Amino acid sequence: MPGVWFDHIGIACESNEESEKFWRLLGFYETGQEENVQQGVKIRFMQGKDAPQPRLELLEPITEDTPVGRFISKRGAGVQQVALATDDLTGLLEILNSNNIRLINEEPMQGAGGAMISFIHPSSTGGVLVELVQKEP
Repeated sequence: MPGVWFDHIGIACESNEESEKFWRLLGFYETGQEENVQQGVKIRFMQGKDAPQPRLELLEPITEDTPVGRFISKRGAGVQQVALATDDLTGLLEILNSNNIRLINEEPMQGAGGAMISFIHPSSTGGVLVELVQKEP
């Protein structure tokens, strides 16, 4: 069985810059540069100084016609996904698929920071969008 652990919590927001102000008051700081990723969002990772995991991922949609843009339109800003890291994304996807777990991406795709990612549909997780992440060694 592949190893799995918490990686980050994705927060959909209208503006990363505005959202960051609150998290900074709590002691979180930005890690790395803000990135535009192929899912149509600008992302900014933040972490606490005493606890590096899980991180926060601020997700600002580039346009309203993106998954995060549609999420905000329907539900407003807030927690959009929970991300779990794994040491074997392909193997984990095979296990989930063979157990009839509904996958949004059956094949990994490139995400932020060069990590490979895949999403599990909320209908299979009790209503939570779950992102699986495998970082390159």
